Amino acid sequence: MDWHGPAERLADQVTDPDSRWLSTVTHVPRHELVPRWWERDADGSGWALHDGSSDPVAWMRAAYSDRSLITRVGTLHADHARIGDRAHGRPTSSATMPSLVVRMLRHGRLGDGLSVLDLGTGSGGLTAYAARRIGDQHVTSLDVDPHLTRAAGDRLAQLGIFPHFVTADATHHVPGTYERIVSTVGLPAGPGLRPVLAALAPGGRIATTLGRTCLIVTGWKQINGDVVGRVESDMAGFMVTRSGDDYPPELTELLTAARSAEGEEVSAGRYPVVDVANAWELRSMLEIAVPGVEVAYEEVDDQTRTACLVHPDGSWARASAEWTDPPEVHQSGPQKLWTALERIRNRLNVEGSLPLLGAQVRITPDGVCRFSRGGWSASLGNAG
Repeated sequence: MDWHGPAERLADQVTDPDSRWLSTVTHVPRHELVPRWWERDADGSGWALHDGSSDPVAWMRAAYSDRSLITRVGTLHADHARIGDRAHGRPTSSATMPSLVVRMLRHGRLGDGLSVLDLGTGSGGLTAYAARRIGDQHVTSLDVDPHLTRAAGDRLAQLGIFPHFVTADATHHVPGTYERIVSTVGLPAGPGLRPVLAALAPGGRIATTLGRTCLIVTGWKQINGDVVGRVESDMAGFMVTRSGDDYPPELTELLTAARSAEGEEVSAGRYPVVDVANAWELRSMLEIAVPGVEVAYEEVDDQTRTACLVHPDGSWARASAEWTDPPEVHQSGPQKLWTALERIRNRLNVEGSLPLLGAQVRITPDGVCRFSRGGWSASLGNAG
């Protein structure tokens, strides 16, 4: 198969003509790293397997499009599935869209001779780009899943690329010390962030998102161990880190109750129902205001919209309405989750923006992230 033309067109799409990443994207055969992937069924009930060798045209089209390809759902990797299989559950690994890989590498400010840790191997795309650009001897790729590190290592070796791979849970231990860390998983603020911060060399730089937010945080490590930086003006939606074969069960029982139960408090909402997960700034600000919230959203017949918010402390909220009508809101538990969301939406409407993007960030060695911008300040994570 002639992949060079599609790769060149992809590189033109995701980089600038004078970008140092242009040649890198052009010369990495992305299809070799994603021989199989999952796509949503038409009705959204599950995931259908796509095998590249069975449909080379679709393979080239998918691999050289600027989109993420889901490679693992629940505990089932596409590599291990059989033709005709369906998967059910949450995506647990993917080949990140190339434009986002390039953006994260730019945020990481890689340089010749600098050691780089790629957190979240996935299909190995970022590892391949980094190794092509600065030399594979300077690149280490880490993932919690041994199949991912093994498969990426084997596939990159076939391309003549030999970075170092590590299988480890980054929320517990990160072996080695690195001058640059680029994470394509959402790292948890608090104790789970400590091992990553400890692996960053003084003077080194990190680029990552924070779990359950879409905030890209970058910063430089100071002599005292703090990382000082900012929330970048662009955003990204990465999967959160996991420690086992799959994510812990969602708050299923609470979500079931939230979808139908009568709330302790029933009121009319001020704003139309919104898909919080895909309203990235709102989702990020909600996580800072009420850490740990899980969200769900559905539309029926393109008319009835329902959003649910649930929290581990037992709080839940449901807002439902026809299209953009004011919703009926049910809430229960110690925290009024929809009220918290509406406060954020009100601030957005009154001020025209939220203070997150461009905020200054200080991350202390205990993993606590402290944000400030103008007169606003907030923190995420606890010292544990």
